[in-house]
Amino acid sequence: MDLNRLRRQIDFLVEIDRLKSIVRQTLLVDGSRQEDSAEHSWHLAVFAMVLAEHSRAPVNLFKVLKMVLIHDLVEIDAGDTYCYDAEANTSRAKREKRGADRIFGLLPRDQAVEFRSLWEEFESMQTPDAIFAASLDRLQPLLNNFRSGGLSWQKHGVRKEQVYNRNRHMEEGSQVLWEFASEIIEDAAAKGWIGE
Repeated sequence: MDLNRLRRQIDFLVEIDRLKSIVRQTLLVDGSRQEDSAEHSWHLAVFAMVLAEHSRAPVNLFKVLKMVLIHDLVEIDAGDTYCYDAEANTSRAKREKRGADRIFGLLPRDQAVEFRSLWEEFESMQTPDAIFAASLDRLQPLLNNFRSGGLSWQKHGVRKEQVYNRNRHMEEGSQVLWEFASEIIEDAAAKGWIGE
């Protein structure tokens, strides 16, 4: 047994517990509180298992699950960047890259390379797996915002055009999920939960 390898793996597992303290702007469906990034990642994994049949292209579900479970680990260092905060998004990629360097670097080399590669693939949104995973990453907060009565959108003065622009690429991952998302956006606008 390689105790050094095990210690590195344990150090990584202990470190990623910090993802539970990264608070997102997205509220729980009941609107009672903001979700944390670990809850978001877990929810995306279940979304992937339930909705994989709706992917536009065939996907490797196991790979999609890995992507959605690790995609936000970089937020331990970078923090969560609210998707509608234009100023904060200008430095997001740089902050997240530094986080990826440190956090994935805790692992043994082979796992560090694998996890970093999965994270980069997710971020680039070029493969069917990454496109579908990113589509789910858009759908989950959209659904939570809608089901909580648009509270987060209203708090931040989000407009319908912003929501469409943020979520439009969902269509690349799943036509049916994009149609569903479009209905949600239009319904939220009709209810006054997002501005015109």
